[in-house]
Formats: sequence, structure tokens, C-alpha cells
Amino acid sequence: MTNVQRSDWDQWWRTAVIYQVYPRSFSDSNNDGLGDVRGIINRLDYLKKLGVEAIWMSPHYPSPQADAGYDVADYFDVNPEYGTLEEFDELIDEAHKRDIKIIIDIVPNHSSDQIKLFQDALKAGPNSPERDMYMFRYSEGKRPNNWGSMFGGPAWTAVESLTNNEEDRNWWYLHLFAPEQPDFNWENPQVHEFFDSYLRFWCDRGVDGFRVDVAHGLVKEPGLPDDEVGPDRWAEEVQDFDQTGGPFWDRPGVHDIYREWRRVLDEYGRDRVLVAEAWLTPEREALYVREDEMSQQFNFNYLKANWDAKRVRAAINDPIAANAAVGAPVTWVMSNHDVVRATTRYGYDPQIDYDRGIGVDDPQPDRELGLARAKGMAVFTMGLPGSMYIYQGEELGLPEVTDLPDESRQDPTWLRTGHQVRGRDGCRVPIPWEADAPHFGFGTGDTWLPQPEYFREFAADIQENDPASTLNLYRRVLKLRRELELAKGEVQWVDVGDENVLVIRNKDVLLVLNMGSRPVKISNVTSVVASSCDVVIDQGEAVVPANCGVWLR
Repeated sequence: MTNVQRSDWDQWWRTAVIYQVYPRSFSDSNNDGLGDVRGIINRLDYLKKLGVEAIWMSPHYPSPQADAGYDVADYFDVNPEYGTLEEFDELIDEAHKRDIKIIIDIVPNHSSDQIKLFQDALKAGPNSPERDMYMFRYSEGKRPNNWGSMFGGPAWTAVESLTNNEEDRNWWYLHLFAPEQPDFNWENPQVHEFFDSYLRFWCDRGVDGFRVDVAHGLVKEPGLPDDEVGPDRWAEEVQDFDQTGGPFWDRPGVHDIYREWRRVLDEYGRDRVLVAEAWLTPEREALYVREDEMSQQFNFNYLKANWDAKRVRAAINDPIAANAAVGAPVTWVMSNHDVVRATTRYGYDPQIDYDRGIGVDDPQPDRELGLARAKGMAVFTMGLPGSMYIYQGEELGLPEVTDLPDESRQDPTWLRTGHQVRGRDGCRVPIPWEADAPHFGFGTGDTWLPQPEYFREFAADIQENDPASTLNLYRRVLKLRRELELAKGEVQWVDVGDENVLVIRNKDVLLVLNMGSRPVKISNVTSVVASSCDVVIDQGEAVVPANCGVWLR
């Protein structure tokens, strides 16, 4: 398929390595057990040395933390637990001095129930202009429809339970996530004006772009018809529900919103990026990155493919084909704050379902195998054309904390499913910086989620001095990625007669990922450019071990 040429063809985000910072768990500068903005500033040199070109920050706004900051109480400030607006301005300035861009999370589907907009709506009463900012509906004796929350239980809560007002009897408000996260009404022009002002506020401060949370969920089907899944999405009888269909996902109206946002950002230049979090098929995802909408969308199919060669191949081919039709780059994502860490996923059989999280009484992964595979996949992924995302700690080979004490869990999914679904806390545990420091150098205060003792072996300071460490592997390969300009190349598949061995030629480099259980021989090669394991070349033939990723010439 012929690539579509666009006016933003040479923009930085097409090939960037972007590092996700989860502020609460990255680095604690004031020893209160929570990461903060100053902690990020203190680690900028580490990120520069790693070789990233941008940071994506998960929400930094004031929040009651009903959903780890994705319940925003003020879109125009910084969480006091994390710092101040002045410190945030300093972060942008210091990052830019190091040629690192800053992308922040925008949460447009819902807010916190504690935000002034929602509190004013509750006070104003039924049918008021204030209530029209959110999804309030009247329904006698039962909820307006059967929709279920992504965190478990119904997606509707009785207004009267919050106000104790008789006039609110039979009135309900929608929350696709926690009850503390009411959904905005995007049919209301005032909601559009509110978020346009938000975009300008942060662009004026120097932010380089926005990752759009639940990008496919803002607009709901007219009439709010029932959903096929029903009111309890985590019930045992519900199998394999996803976020690709239904009356509240991927409605056509979302694209009008992003065209509007694109026009706002274009006031600041085409280099301001919009990134879609949309869990859809590649063909549907590509519609979000047409030239007059967003810049990137996450290739979640790559993340979900796990250690399965057939699925990985499809997760490369399908988005490349779909995005080529609109001239958009492809992103490569192995982990983020919402999924089990790759190092742990790869330590299980690829058919195992991890969506409910992993707990101390679940089967545990093969950590050594998982790390070997994660390093192999990382080397292979860094050689692919397009943009790459790294979740904090991924460069350390950090595993999921699968033995997190249940009493420590804070994920709303854990709470709202009656402790049936463990959720995402295991990938959000504060990361280790120094092996012999209190709390492994994260800070001296007790961390908001407890770190396991085995985090010591993954600490950055130990890896710093070990040439064979995962951290130094990432540094070396990211440097080669830049020098060889592989992010600007293209995928040309090479058939080696084994469906479990993926081989791609990108420019003059052969990318090999052996996902099989036995070594494989690759002919007509002269040298190893980069590798996650020891690869021997003898008489023009490379022997690539199982679970290994390598670049060859």
C-alpha cells in the first residue's frame, strides 16, 4: 500500500522514543512515599542517558485518587502531593534544555466527582445548565440502561445517594468507570469550550502534547441503548469483553472532537502531538490518526500479542497497512500502567489470561524466562520503524509484583469487584533506584504501594555498573537505533522456514526474534550489531538461541 504524504511528515513524534512516567511511582524527592514533580526533574539526566526523546506523564492534577489520578478535580493545576505549577514549569524548562519533550495526560471522558463543575451540577438540581455538563438521566425505579462500569458493577449511580434531595429521586448519573468519575456530556458545547481552554492553558506553559485517555469513549450512542455485555463486566459468565464495540465506544462523533482539538493545537504548530488511547482494531484505530485529527495511536495489539509469533507478526503487519492508508506512523508498546508488565507476561504460557491481574495465590511466572524473552522482544522492537514507548522500569527488566499483599491493593477494580479482580497495582509499585538505600532509593518514606525485597536486584545503580544489565542493553540499542535511523526505515519480511522465528530487514539490518524453543541458524551474515544474548557467527551463519532478539548484518 502506498504511503499517504502529509504536511507533518518530518515531525519528531513519528520516530520518537517516549518514556512513560507514572508520577506517583517514579521518584520521591520529599520522602512522603509518593513520587513527585521534583523527583522527575532529579531523574532527567538518567532519562537523557537512556536515550529517550519525550516523557509522557500520567495525570499530575489535583485528585482524590479514587483512580490513581484519573479522577481529575482541577484540570488547571498540579496535585499538591506532587508539587506546584512553578515546579511543573521548571520540569518543562529542564526537560527542554535536554531536548526532551513533555506529553501530559488529558482525561476528557470523565472528571472527579469532587471537581467544582460536578459539585455545582449537584447543587443546581435537575434539568439545570450545570447538570447538562454531565450525563444525568431520569428513569423511574431502575437505571436508565444496563451498562456496566469498567471497574465492576453498574455504570449508573443514583443522584439522590449524593444529595439526599427528594427532587433527585429517580435521577441517575453515568460513570463508565468508578462512581467517583462522572462522564462528561460531549453533546454540550460548554464541555467543548472547557477542554479547548484546557489545551491552550497547558500549551501556553510549553507542553508538547497530550495523551488522550479513553479516546474512543467520549461520545455515546443516541438514546443510550442497552449493551450486550450487561451491568457486570467482570462476572464469571462474561467472557472476553473488550473495548472495541458497544454503544459507548468508538462512536463517529469522537472524530469531530479531535478535529476541533487539532485546530486548537495547530495554533501552536504541527509539532504538538495528540496520542489516542483507543483499544480497537487496527483499521478503526487508524481513523484516529488521519491528518486532521491525532498524531499517534497506541498499537495495543502489539502489547496484547504476548509471546506468540503469529500474533506478533499480525500486530506488525496490520497496523502498518492500516496506518499507511492515512500516512500515520506506527507505535510499538510492550507495557504501560494498565497491564501486567511484559517481563512477567512473557514468563507465562502466552494463552494465559492476565486481564484480572495476578495475585499471591495465583500461579507464578518463570521470572528468568520472562526476563530473557522481554530483553529479546525489546531488542527486536527497538529496530522497528516508527515510534516506541517505554513504561518506567521496563528498561530495568522490572517484573510485575505478583505477590503484592491484598491488603495493600488500591485499584478501584479490586474494590468494586468485591476483591475478585486484583487489578493493576502490581505494575504500579514504585521503582528501585539504589539497591542499598531505604526503599531502594525511591525515597525514605514508606511507599504508597510496598516494594518487594527482590526489587533490590533490579535497582538502577547496580545495573549502571554491569555491562550485561538490561539497563545498559536498552542504552546501547537505543543509541544504535538513532545512529542507524531504523525508526525511519521500513519492514521487509524474510522467510527462514520457521513460523516461530520472526525476521525483518530494515535498511541494512536484519532483525531476528527467535520465539521458538530451539536455536535457529541465519545464513549470509557477517556481524552482530546488537543482541539480547550471546550469538555466535561461524562461516557466515549465525546461531540465534531461543528467546533471543538480535540485529545482524
